[in-house]
Amino acid sequence: MAGGGDDQLKLLGLWVSPYTHRVKLALSFKGLRYEYIEEDLSNKSDLLLSTNPVHKKVPVLIHKGKPICESQVIVQYLDEEFPDSGVSLLPSDSYDRAIARFWAAYINDKLMPSWLQSAMGKTEEEKEEALKQTLEAVANLETAFKECSKGKPFFGGDTVGYLDVSLGAMIGWMRAGEALYGRRTFDATRSPLLDAWMERFAALDAAKAVLPDNDKLVEFVRVRRAAAANN
Repeated sequence: MAGGGDDQLKLLGLWVSPYTHRVKLALSFKGLRYEYIEEDLSNKSDLLLSTNPVHKKVPVLIHKGKPICESQVIVQYLDEEFPDSGVSLLPSDSYDRAIARFWAAYINDKLMPSWLQSAMGKTEEEKEEALKQTLEAVANLETAFKECSKGKPFFGGDTVGYLDVSLGAMIGWMRAGEALYGRRTFDATRSPLLDAWMERFAALDAAKAVLPDNDKLVEFVRVRRAAAANN
């Protein structure tokens, strides 16, 4: 629970979910207080089913009794609802705001699915094709960082912005993936700007307060693998 902000915020989430991490990062950088409720997706709570009856998944933000679903929608809501709290995540310029939303959608639609498939694909061919798509997405995001940051430390410029939070949600799993598979998503050769950005972002106090423990994530994957192998 972060300091400051609104006592009427509740977040339904899952500790391993990068989408939950995204909302937690936004709350952290906005400096907002909230109650966190961990969900068990094998036994979904009545609260989750009633607040997200369409998708029945986390994260769900509840503000003053009203639910907001989907991580990117939630982040935008928080920035608009609490403009004077913490950092402003969305750019003030309408064109820059549109560009940030475009690349946030790209992260969701292209980078995250291909990264997951490159690690969890059923065959080596599937994994190789997904890795190719991941590297292509990384190359495009390297260019996006150069254009959006304008030579400054973050996608948002001097301070963390919407894209930093959107991509920062993957850092925990990127680190775990390196430990499990020996492969860096961002590296100093292919994507030096993103590689440096990731270390810079992860070192921020607001990010460190949220990003999951690497050893715990790695152990989670190993337990799941062992369980799947025994079925």
